Amino acid sequence: MSADALSPDDPATAWKQWHEHRVATVSAPYGPLSLTGTHWLADYPEGRIPAVPGNWRVTGGAVTLTAGTEDGILLDGEPFTGEAVLATDDTPPSHSRVAAGDVRLVVMRREGEWAVRAFDPAAAGRTAFTGIEATPYDPAYAVAGRFSPYGEERTVQVENADGRSRGLGLGGELSFDFEGARHALQVAVDEDDGSLWAVIGDATGGRSSYRFRFLKPGVPAADGSIAVDLNRVQLPPCAFADHFVCPFPPPGNTLPFELAAGERRLKGALAPAI
Repeated sequence: MSADALSPDDPATAWKQWHEHRVATVSAPYGPLSLTGTHWLADYPEGRIPAVPGNWRVTGGAVTLTAGTEDGILLDGEPFTGEAVLATDDTPPSHSRVAAGDVRLVVMRREGEWAVRAFDPAAAGRTAFTGIEATPYDPAYAVAGRFSPYGEERTVQVENADGRSRGLGLGGELSFDFEGARHALQVAVDEDDGSLWAVIGDATGGRSSYRFRFLKPGVPAADGSIAVDLNRVQLPPCAFADHFVCPFPPPGNTLPFELAAGERRLKGALAPAI
């Protein structure tokens, strides 16, 4: 029976819908494929970023944007000149307060460092995108898990995709059985909704899959039980654009088996030479 003929409640159909939604999300005009630059303001002490209009300076706990008519900047949808103090922009890029033509400019902060990100619907990566290579749903990869909180958040230093080491906050351990063996992953806990997420590696990383992936199983029950669907491991943002800052898996988060499931890599991507 084909996936299209299955009930909407069938896990295979739900996975297909999830995959289609992921493809639509990453390829949206201001999705991750449209990121063309992450510009750290510490690298531009004079405030002028060559690829971004305006003058951007860190002022205490915020960023001050100064713009003239020639910069062509919009703030909250209106032509902007003068000076404005901006905090981090926590909305999706498509709703960013600052724009220059079709390009959205997003203020962000990581470990006390400020940056401006540019999202351009005409980015080469978005234009060239043909899809995400993903393995069809396999019920063997849907297992029962259990979350055990640490009691207090721990921070571990891990290398990031840009070559720098940064702190990764971890809130507990997610354990599950697969093919007769017990496995455990260190997971972060979202402060807003309590959902779990983990950065994981496996034996396919850098070969038939991207070098690492994200697992987002959702919110555990009060007793710590949680469904772990490895069919839904997904590519990290840095798989779509080099300008994202993604953490590598923390110690112990590389699974010893081939996770031949979920999102694997961008269509057309080649595995590195061994």
